Amino acid sequence: MPDNKSRPSQEQPWENGWAPDTSRAPGTRRLWLAGGLAVATIVACVTAIALNDKPVDDKSEARQGQTLSDEETEGGLISFATPSASGSPTPTGKKSTAASASPKTSSSPEAQGSSTPHAPAAPSASSTTKPPAPKPAATRRSVRSVNYPDRYWQVSGGLVKLDQADGSESRADSTFTVVKGLADSSCSTFVTADGTYLRHRDFVLRAERDDGSALFKQDATFCAVPSSYSSGAVMLESVNYPGRFLRHKNFALRLDTYGYGSNHREDFSFNLVDGLA
Repeated sequence: MPDNKSRPSQEQPWENGWAPDTSRAPGTRRLWLAGGLAVATIVACVTAIALNDKPVDDKSEARQGQTLSDEETEGGLISFATPSASGSPTPTGKKSTAASASPKTSSSPEAQGSSTPHAPAAPSASSTTKPPAPKPAATRRSVRSVNYPDRYWQVSGGLVKLDQADGSESRADSTFTVVKGLADSSCSTFVTADGTYLRHRDFVLRAERDDGSALFKQDATFCAVPSSYSSGAVMLESVNYPGRFLRHKNFALRLDTYGYGSNHREDFSFNLVDGLA
């Protein structure tokens, strides 16, 4: 049996010839302490990093697309705004006000102080005197019947009849001024010597003063078409009653329908000759 030797005192290991056994693993107590210290160190580092990064992240998330103001940039941090959809961020804050105050270049000669002389302004229409409008072409004419060549249109008692022109007064009553039609400039209107107009009313041709109405202008406008009865003669058609022409009946002038079934078609044809007066 091996001899039991007493263990030397460990208070003075070197003097007693005793040394710690290094082959044995350290105690679990030391391992736990070392592990706890390492974990505490890691947690402290992570916490410090999180605390340093959190304010910047919060501000950047809350203010995306905005530039920091002067107070926020005084700490030395520089933040870049997220570019907008158009590619050009809109500045805000104090610096944006200063940037917007930059003067704009004016393209007008007055703003640039240009010494280029201005072209004289064209005179306005109100400052120029317009020449009087030319009067419609007027021709003095007498209207002669084709089948009664010695009879003419003549105003008598306000009505127009077919009569012979005997004497100066009768010749004056048989002479008219032919002007452009009141309702159609391509047609004709007949004006008497005393300023009345020949118009049909109740299909009877008569001389009356112009009342300014549209109906009067239509009643006093007649369009000449070539006569189918006599070469060189014309028939006078009403503007507001197409198909009706002036004719003489019982030597009175009136509007009537013209057609191949009409009796006495020659009564619709007239010659416009030089005025008798």
